[in-house]
Amino acid sequence: MKFINKISTPLLFILAVVNSNVSAKVTPEEADKLGKELTLIGAEKAGNQAGTIPAYTGGLAADRNVDYRVNIFADEQPLFTITAQNVEKYQDNLSPGQIALLKQYADTYFIPVYKTHRTASQPQQVMDKAKLNALNTVLLDDGNGLGNFDETIPFAIPKSGLEVIWNHITRYRGGNVARNFSMIPVQRNGSFTPVKLVTEFSSPQYISDGYDEKKDDNILFYYTSKITSPARLSGTLLLIHETIDQIKAPRKAWTYNPGQRRVRRAPNVAYDAPNNGSDGLRTTDQVDMFAGSPMRYNWKIVGKKELYIPYNSYALANPDLKYDDMVHANHVDQNLTRYELHRVWQIEASIKDKTRNIYSKRVFYIDEDSWQISIADLYDDKNLLWRVSEAHQLQYAVGNTNFVSAEIYHDLMAERYLAILSNEIKEPIVFDQQSSRKDFSLGALRRSGKR
Repeated sequence: MKFINKISTPLLFILAVVNSNVSAKVTPEEADKLGKELTLIGAEKAGNQAGTIPAYTGGLAADRNVDYRVNIFADEQPLFTITAQNVEKYQDNLSPGQIALLKQYADTYFIPVYKTHRTASQPQQVMDKAKLNALNTVLLDDGNGLGNFDETIPFAIPKSGLEVIWNHITRYRGGNVARNFSMIPVQRNGSFTPVKLVTEFSSPQYISDGYDEKKDDNILFYYTSKITSPARLSGTLLLIHETIDQIKAPRKAWTYNPGQRRVRRAPNVAYDAPNNGSDGLRTTDQVDMFAGSPMRYNWKIVGKKELYIPYNSYALANPDLKYDDMVHANHVDQNLTRYELHRVWQIEASIKDKTRNIYSKRVFYIDEDSWQISIADLYDDKNLLWRVSEAHQLQYAVGNTNFVSAEIYHDLMAERYLAILSNEIKEPIVFDQQSSRKDFSLGALRRSGKR
């Protein structure tokens, strides 16, 4: 087993504890719950008392031959539909952002609620690592890094908001994955121009030339993206080496601009810098609902609750649909969405004194079965609800991972939104992508920009 960012001596560990820079590991007695009343990654196995959330029985089985775009729940109909007219009846199981969307677009927006299926699953070796991490991993550098950490899910039994957000940041996403999609900024009148991207994501444990103790010591993942259209943005490249301890070594990022034909360091690819191609509707640290360093916020666990969240979102992945069929003014076609009642961790991030971000507060609702942020409510500097983000989750049996089929980022004040879809793309996601460390090098970035 490879442990990353090992604490080198007992003395350093003691000093770290004294300075409150690490978190307490769970006891063996607590960890013994994993695999029993809790799943190996920390979800409650039991269903809820009302019977509206079933017991966890292992999730959707892995199958390399299955077509994930075939809706296995196509015959199901909504149990009920939440609208602006009946929202008070269901508000205890909705986020403030969801309620705001229902009220702001009262004539067209609704939430169809279906039977709950706990389909999330991960490979056995990932779940085994999560249990070992629970016994060994600690927070470093005031929560901005991890010690004694192996690949994924460091805190299956979290004790703080920081531990919960690290579970999301480090969750298993398929290991080595190529993903192609369209970012679609939608104007108030419903007009849009898709921005198409080709991306690749790799945890160092899965690259073809093998994990390197020295080169990969502080690497959480490698990432590349290339914009292929429209013409004004085509050829724009991004390379990221995401670090585990962002105090020890902040995120390393480089861009290639086809107009300048130069590779440049991109320290601005962090925090609240605009995400390229999003037309200002998403910040860099909103990618994947939240990404990067958590250092600018104070984090706390509000608690666990039952929430109607986007889940088993097969219809939004339907390859027979065109973007024109799905993308409308104010929101996507809600007939294509599917919501289920699931238990979520609710955590709140409040901006620290003497630091800045365009969001003064963020409230995240994180699926207990996958550690995927499902819904994020984002507040401005006057503490007014500004933006609402949703990750429409899907269990990819072919990759044995819970990921997204679509992402929607709403701006309530501008009455615009960003949709991330892949329906018009022939091969949206490829698991077990064969990539080497050289594919995530500056040389590879330069060569890709010259093609």
